[in-house]
Amino acid sequence: MNRIRMSRVLVGSRIALAASAACRQVQSATQAMTDRTHSIVREAPTQESVRVDAPAPPKALSPRERGREFPSKQDDPQVAGETEAEGAPHRTLLRRRSIAFVVGLVLFIAAAPGVYLYWDDTRHFESTDDAFITARQFPIAPKVSGYLTAVPVTDNQHVATGDVIARVDDRDYRVALAQAKAQVSVAEASIQNVDAQLDVQHAQIDSNQAQVIQAQAALVFAQQQAVRYQDLAKTGYGTVQNEQQSVAQLRQQEAALQSAQATLALAQRQLEALGAQHSSAVASLAEAKAQRDQAELNLSYTTVTAAQPGRVVNLTAATGQFAQPGTNLTMFVPDAIWITANFKETQLDEMRAGQRVALSIDAYPEHTFRGHVASVQPGSGPAFSLLPPENATGNYVKIVQRVPVKILMDSSPADVALGPGMSVVPTVRIDAAPSLYERLTEWL
Repeated sequence: MNRIRMSRVLVGSRIALAASAACRQVQSATQAMTDRTHSIVREAPTQESVRVDAPAPPKALSPRERGREFPSKQDDPQVAGETEAEGAPHRTLLRRRSIAFVVGLVLFIAAAPGVYLYWDDTRHFESTDDAFITARQFPIAPKVSGYLTAVPVTDNQHVATGDVIARVDDRDYRVALAQAKAQVSVAEASIQNVDAQLDVQHAQIDSNQAQVIQAQAALVFAQQQAVRYQDLAKTGYGTVQNEQQSVAQLRQQEAALQSAQATLALAQRQLEALGAQHSSAVASLAEAKAQRDQAELNLSYTTVTAAQPGRVVNLTAATGQFAQPGTNLTMFVPDAIWITANFKETQLDEMRAGQRVALSIDAYPEHTFRGHVASVQPGSGPAFSLLPPENATGNYVKIVQRVPVKILMDSSPADVALGPGMSVVPTVRIDAAPSLYERLTEWL
C-alpha cells in the first residue's frame, strides 16, 4: 500500500511540474501580448481625443485658423492626461480577466487528467475505516477445585497446543484415584469368587443328577421285587411278610427318587442365583472402573493446558490462589483471527468472496497485509443485535445500513502482535482489470 501511495505521489508530482511549466509559458505569452497591446494603445488616438466640444462656428474658417481658435484635446496636455486616466481601469480589468481565464484554463487542462486517473483508479476498489480485528476469545478456568501450585505463563505470552497454563494441587485427586483402583480390584475379586461358586454348583448339580439316576435304578429294582413277592404270596410259595417288606422298600425308593430330584432342582435354582450374583459383580466392576476413570479425569484436570495455539491475555491466576471450578484464570486469544469490515450496503454490489484485499492496520502503518474476502453476512449488523430496530413503528428515516464482511488474512508477520479490537482499513479490489493509473505506473 505504501508503494502504491509513493507511485501515486510520483505521478502527481510529475503532472504538477508539467502544469507549472505550462503556466509559466502561458504567463510569458500573456505578458508579451499585454505589452504589445499597451504599445498599440499609446500610439493610437483615443475616441475622446477626436471629439470636439465647441459651439458651431459662425463662419467658415481655414484649417490653420480653426487650429489656432479651437485647439484639440489631443493637443491639450491636461485633457489628454485626463482621457488616459479614464481608460486605464478598463484596460487593467481586461488584463486581469484575460490572465485569470488563461491560468484557470491551464489549471483545468493540467488537473483534468489527474482527476480522471484518480476516478478511474478508485472505482476499482472499495474501502472503509469501520473495520476491526476479531477472534473467538474465551476465558480459561479449571474444572476442579484446589490451590494453584504453579502458573508457568505470564501476560501476553504465546503458547502452543498442550502448553501448561496452571497447575492445581493434585494430592487429593491422587488419593481418590487410588481408592477407585482399589474398588476395581474388589469388584474383580468378587467376580472371581462368584465364578468359583458357580463351578462348585455345577459339580453339585452333576452329583445330584447321579443321585437321581441311582434312585431311579433302586426304584425299578424295588418295583420288580414287590411284583415278585406278590406273585409268590398269591401262589402260596412266599410269605406275607416278604410281600409286605418288598412293598415297603418300593415306597422308600420312590421317596428317595423324589428327594434326589428335589435336591437336583434346588441345585439348579442355586445356579441361577449364582448367575445373578455374577451379573451384579460384573456391574459393580463396571461402576468401579467408571469411578476410576472419573478419578483419572479429575487428576488430569489439575493441569490446565492450552487447547490451541494463542496468547494469554489478562492473566489473573497466581500461585497459592484457591480456584473453584469455573474460576476465570486468564483470557485466551487464539491465533485464528480475521477482520470484520462493516461496509455500507451501497458498496456490496460487486463485492464477492475470494476477492483480494489490501489491509492497513493502524498499529503497524509500515506493514502491508494481504487477505481475501471470506464471506458477506446475509443481513445488516443491527438485524442481529439484541434489540433489532422495528421500522414498522414510529417515524421512519432511511439511513444507509452497514453489513459485516469477513476478511481472512493470507499471512501475518511474526514480529507483530495482532488482537481483537485493533483498527484496520481494508481496501477490496472489486475489479480485477488494471486501471489506467496502474498501466501508466508500470509504463513509467
